[in-house]
Formats: sequence, C-alpha cells, structure tokens
Amino acid sequence: MPSQPTKQLEWFPSPRPGREFEIRFECPEFTCLCPKTGQPDFATIRIRYTPAERCVELKSLKLYLWSYRDQGAFHEAVTNQILDDLVALLSPRKMVVEGDFMVRGGIHTVVEASYP
Repeated sequence: MPSQPTKQLEWFPSPRPGREFEIRFECPEFTCLCPKTGQPDFATIRIRYTPAERCVELKSLKLYLWSYRDQGAFHEAVTNQILDDLVALLSPRKMVVEGDFMVRGGIHTVVEASYP
C-alpha cells in the first residue's frame, strides 16, 4: 500500500535523554500552495532541535511535510506551524525551523522560527 500524506506526527524515546545533542534535518522537496494565486511554492525546510525525552520519527515527518503539498499557506505561517506542531509533539529543549523558499516574483524568502 503506498504512503499517503498525513498530519499525524509520531515520536520515539530519545536514546540519551540526559545528554544534550542536536538533530538536524534538511527537506529539499517541500511544496505548498500560494494562498493568493494557487501556484506551487517550493522550499527547503531545515529543522534543528535538541531533544529532551522524545525524537520525531522520520517517516511520519516526511508524510507530515508532504501533507502541505495541496494546502495554501503563506511562507511565514507554514514555517511557524511546522515549529508549533513539532514543539507540541516533542517538547524539545530547543528547536529552529527554517523555511528557505525559492525565488518568486524576484524575491527570495527565508523564514526562521525558534523555540523557546
């Protein structure tokens, strides 16, 4: 059965909850829709976090990011929503989500949202 996009994120226990370490993801195939034109917006989403008790499961993260493909969202809103959803799931020590969006109308947009 092929995978389907979903907003359902999953986690697993951190292998070293007492140690500070950083996890980084780069997702170069992120797509959402411009809420004004309906045209696709392409971006690289970068996620950096220091886990506490939980780590995000990668397949669920992939399917979660895929779920934005047919959703209209401003760059600022989608970057902050990804951060909010991951923080709610993981309660990390710290996290940064960066949306590095491709040039549209001659403007290159990078949005960085952080926690705490």
